[in-house]
Amino acid sequence: MKKVLAIVFLAAVLFALYWVFFKKSSSTNSTQTEAIEVKKHTSQFNESITSMLNKYFDLKSAFVDSDTVRVKSETQKFIGAIDSLKIDDLKKDTATIVQTVQAQLSDIKSNAVALLPETDITEMRQDFRMISENLYPFLKTIRYEGQPLYWDNCPMAFGEGKEANWLSNTKEIINPYLGKDHPEYKATMLHCGEIKDTIK
Repeated sequence: MKKVLAIVFLAAVLFALYWVFFKKSSSTNSTQTEAIEVKKHTSQFNESITSMLNKYFDLKSAFVDSDTVRVKSETQKFIGAIDSLKIDDLKKDTATIVQTVQAQLSDIKSNAVALLPETDITEMRQDFRMISENLYPFLKTIRYEGQPLYWDNCPMAFGEGKEANWLSNTKEIINPYLGKDHPEYKATMLHCGEIKDTIK
């Protein structure tokens, strides 16, 4: 009889431990996951993101044309659009999300600002590469709600084996790193690349 009681007591203790440590922590985790997801952004937020992306695509087009004067002009407009973002929506979320987004925007803007004094198109394209590399995770973090975007990759953007990525609003590959007037390839590599991801 004592043996049976000991087994019942042990089972009760194990169940209690399971409930306290595993069940409770899993319910806490699911609550935390929901807390970092804004379910729906305001129209003002989405419009400001769309405006910034349109300036990014104008900048990308200037690189396709290898037009350094236009690159600088479009970069200034892009920086203005970053400064005009309506990110108050994110304050409904956790402090971690707000801090992450602010850090990403700071990186995007600092790379855009770094592009302005450059005179060499290749150096400018390196800055554009970094803008793109920071813009891509930013869109994932804010749970972008606009039209589908495409994350494109060129495996030889800066020479053999030196790849670079960019965002596009069309499925057609139009390469801003090799462009229409590359010194070596001319326009033959304008469509070099592939879609690596779709953001929607």
